[in-house]
Amino acid sequence: MTVRRTLPHRARTLIGAWCFVDHYGPDDVAETGGMDVAPHPHTGLQTVSWLFSGEIEHRDSLGSHALVRPGELNLMTGGHGISHTEVSTPRTTVLHGVQLWVALPDEHRHAARDFQHHAPAPVHLEGARARVFLGTLAGETSPVRTFTPLLGAELALDPHATVTLAVDTAFEHGLLVDQGRVRLAGTLLDRTELGYLGPGRTALTLTNETDTPARVILLGGTPFDEEIVMWWNFIGRSHQDIAQARADWMNGTRFGEVKGYHGDPLPAPELPSVPLKPRGRVR
Repeated sequence: MTVRRTLPHRARTLIGAWCFVDHYGPDDVAETGGMDVAPHPHTGLQTVSWLFSGEIEHRDSLGSHALVRPGELNLMTGGHGISHTEVSTPRTTVLHGVQLWVALPDEHRHAARDFQHHAPAPVHLEGARARVFLGTLAGETSPVRTFTPLLGAELALDPHATVTLAVDTAFEHGLLVDQGRVRLAGTLLDRTELGYLGPGRTALTLTNETDTPARVILLGGTPFDEEIVMWWNFIGRSHQDIAQARADWMNGTRFGEVKGYHGDPLPAPELPSVPLKPRGRVR
């Protein structure tokens, strides 16, 4: 499967509390076999699954069993520790979407396991449609709970359409282009590129510069000023946090059991030979 990791990268670790953006597909399941991710752990974060096409079966150690479908949000909280599996269903022919992570603030990074599902209704704008899966945009507010102020939305723009969206001036924003070429604040973003804008703006203007529909993911949040250590599937605040999480996973403690998946859990990779160092929003 083709996966493009657009966050973190060399220049920037976080956009708000968004700390990880994987953009994958479109993937022809007949050729690649699709997705089959065995039980694996998470700490200190929330996972956000959003699909453009295909279907994924989710199971976790909280006991959740749900389907991830296009236009529907699945958000899992793995504070102190959770494990889960992700498997594309037999109905899937093309798998295409984004996998996003949100860093939990220090006061909530040991939060209890949780799972939320939400299917946002489309908001119709002049020349565009929006699905707001987290936060508030275009008069629509998601009911999904988060631990820091966040925005997450899919926007579909008609050919050559321009849309201006009122946004929270305290937020920084990232715009990931999935289809088309979109101009944001004077900068033209090609497909698969992630644009960034700092806080201080009251509105964002997006223009589809192509003859075909464009699709983007808009992410935002208040700047996350804590330093984090992110390694494999864990987020902590120190090398010791990560080492302890790894040891707990390999020892079969803390993360619970995923029932209904027939296969062994993923082993954790070896830790690097040098201590992991915390990093902030900008490297």
